[in-house]
Amino acid sequence: MAFNHYAKIKSILQQQPEGWYIKVIHMPTTAKTFSGDTKNYEYYYRIYDRNNEPIKYCKFQQLDLLSRILHIPTQDLPVIE
Repeated sequence: MAFNHYAKIKSILQQQPEGWYIKVIHMPTTAKTFSGDTKNYEYYYRIYDRNNEPIKYCKFQQLDLLSRILHIPTQDLPVIE
């Protein structure tokens, strides 16, 4: 389920030192919805640690859901293109 995935990302980020960031990956991807349907996206996001290494399990498609679960406004998330 999507919500559980974002909760897992939140848990992982709580254990990360400061300096993580989100990078937009301009490649198509798909995700399953709550109802089991498949949704296509033109891009996805991946979170990297301060050493520029991708953080395991921190790939996602919906920035607004991450923003909501982290209680950080979308515009304040450290996103780079």
